[in-house]
Amino acid sequence: MKSTHFLPCQCHIIPDVVFKELKKKGADVEPESPKRIDQDFREKRAEFMMVSRLLPDLDAGSGEANRFVYNSKNTGKQKLKLARKETDPPSTDTDVNAVFDNGGIVRDYFKSQLGWHSIDGTGMNIIFNVHYMIKYNNAFWDGEQMTFGDGDGVNFSGFASALDVTGHELAHGIIQYTAGLVYKGQSGAINEHFADVFGVAIDQWHNKKTAETGDWTIGKGCMIGKFKGKAIRSMKSPSDTSVVIMAQPDHMLKIYKGTSDNGGVHINSGILNKAFYWVSVDIGTQKAALLWFEALKLLKPTAKFRDLYKALTTAASELTLVDKVPAITKVSLAKAFMNVGIVKKP
Repeated sequence: MKSTHFLPCQCHIIPDVVFKELKKKGADVEPESPKRIDQDFREKRAEFMMVSRLLPDLDAGSGEANRFVYNSKNTGKQKLKLARKETDPPSTDTDVNAVFDNGGIVRDYFKSQLGWHSIDGTGMNIIFNVHYMIKYNNAFWDGEQMTFGDGDGVNFSGFASALDVTGHELAHGIIQYTAGLVYKGQSGAINEHFADVFGVAIDQWHNKKTAETGDWTIGKGCMIGKFKGKAIRSMKSPSDTSVVIMAQPDHMLKIYKGTSDNGGVHINSGILNKAFYWVSVDIGTQKAALLWFEALKLLKPTAKFRDLYKALTTAASELTLVDKVPAITKVSLAKAFMNVGIVKKP
């Protein structure tokens, strides 16, 4: 396992650019108190730098991969009131039970399918917070735990019940403990891409879907009201606004080069998501997810898109030798990454 001497990301399922797009479409919606949350994160990050991860506080890191769900009681406080832990019976709160169950599915997927035990690979306990703030339209990983809002009840429902969202956010923790991808520019887009990869792969695995039968969307179940049926992102159709709220580029010719969204971490992930979709169609989603996971462990924190391609080809060679991916995998990778403009030739 790699060192965790790097800054954690505050990784939200919905970026500000999506909220801006929703407002353009006439929605009365705002991210909840972004400046306050930003300040909280800066304080948490400063504390993270001072305190060794080898001596974590609270419940994290016993090696049992136990789940702890806290109720924020519509405040901005995390770990406010413990609502359910691993050995407890179900709660009367449906959101507590939903995130507890989804967390177990995600944990079991990484262990049984990818050989990775919890967030840090060694059984770190898993912390969830529900009912965060009032009508909070988001869910996020902050370097230590996952937090879910209830949604505004107009544009978004609660985020705690969405398996793909839980998979996405918990995956950010795993990315932190493996490659430690810097959350900016291309490395940040790779970070968001991997979180989408595992969110979708887990959802397909649990619901017994395949590359052909899965819908390849992220956060579709959280959308209600006039936007019901739309997804936050689609790996199959990143640029199709009949499917998604905001179009993402699906080719390097369309890559976003501005400064918003930390240099396009959510925006440009669509390019890589499209490549993953194509490889999954060729070799199967779960084999592709295994391939991507092995490549993740080879990446440096400042990796670029071409570095991901190189890591994937290396991982493909190794996995092909042990019959864990088919012989066509490297050809499939070359074709997919050429189709999105990342490489010009194998």
